[in-house]
Amino acid sequence: MSKKKVIVGLSGGVDSAVSVIRLLEAGYDVEGLFMRNWDSSLNNDIKGNPHVYDPVCPQENDYLDALETAKILGINLHRVDFVQEYWDKVFTYFLNEYRNNRTPNPDILCNKEIKFKCFLEKAFEMGADYIAMGHYARIRHEPEVQLLRGVDSSKDQSYFLCQLTKEQLSKSLFPIGDMYKREVRELAEKYNLNVARKKDSTGVCFIGERNFKEFLKNYLPAQPGNMETIQGEVVGKHEGIMYYTIGQRHGLGIGGAGEPWFVIGKDVKRNVLLVGRGSEQEMLFSNRAIITNINWLGKEFVEKECTVKFRYRSKDISAQIKRINQDSIEVRYPGRAKAVTPGQAAVFYDGEVLLGGGTIDKVYLNNELRPY
Repeated sequence: MSKKKVIVGLSGGVDSAVSVIRLLEAGYDVEGLFMRNWDSSLNNDIKGNPHVYDPVCPQENDYLDALETAKILGINLHRVDFVQEYWDKVFTYFLNEYRNNRTPNPDILCNKEIKFKCFLEKAFEMGADYIAMGHYARIRHEPEVQLLRGVDSSKDQSYFLCQLTKEQLSKSLFPIGDMYKREVRELAEKYNLNVARKKDSTGVCFIGERNFKEFLKNYLPAQPGNMETIQGEVVGKHEGIMYYTIGQRHGLGIGGAGEPWFVIGKDVKRNVLLVGRGSEQEMLFSNRAIITNINWLGKEFVEKECTVKFRYRSKDISAQIKRINQDSIEVRYPGRAKAVTPGQAAVFYDGEVLLGGGTIDKVYLNNELRPY
């Protein structure tokens, strides 16, 4: 009986490298595939629009690390470009959401459209039975497909996978989902991998770490305006309200004696950024939200108690969900939550199992719509 073939998204990091190790140890036929999704070498974007030369993206170094990993582990490494697809399906959406003064999560869309769609299609053209990624999450394939949190709660990445379909999950493996990060690094060291102690990547998916406001200015022109308190006092100037997110503290450029300033709202019509002193500002809190763009992985939807996570690092909050229509859910969370931000993802869980997720559209405290 022939071995099952798995194509691993080999990114040049330790997590994907150890995924290869675990699959080889389990007896799979393994190959690597490196994705290049952002072109930092051009002075024009792929639509021909000029932008500032971008030397920040470390993809070429990552590719060299992936090559070395593949050599050490004795597997073939292929390379594929999804630059066009990333621009059309992820980055364009990302910019449009900012234009609409919302705060998007491009990593979620990147998983849905690139890593588990374009990559999956390419892998199956190469004869794969499964694809594998180095995500800290788990998939239960039988008796039905379920997505579960990763065992390492400090690294769990199920939140970013909330838009994957059952079909995508059925063809995917997460070999390190049952491991802790320290175990991953220990196994990499056992195999003398070059990436065993490599720093984890952060920042926007495939774009990397950078001064985010300055990066956005290459694509979205600034429209400066006032920062005001809810009483109407002008306390500073902003560079464009799209560059700020609800609950933001740093980078406001206003100080003085007293508690720190936070972004508490946006008055889009007047191009005013609303700010207030202290992290417990009433305007930062809500207890009800409308969620759209629903992807439901659980069984047939029923109104139920569950938990919801409104940001990747936020705590789970007890909630009651109710379907409004095929694409929208109302979620109520009597305990209240802070800085629930339109454009971000709301992800629902039943214990360890991810039920589904969607995009935060409108936010309320009782019946009062928040100015987000």
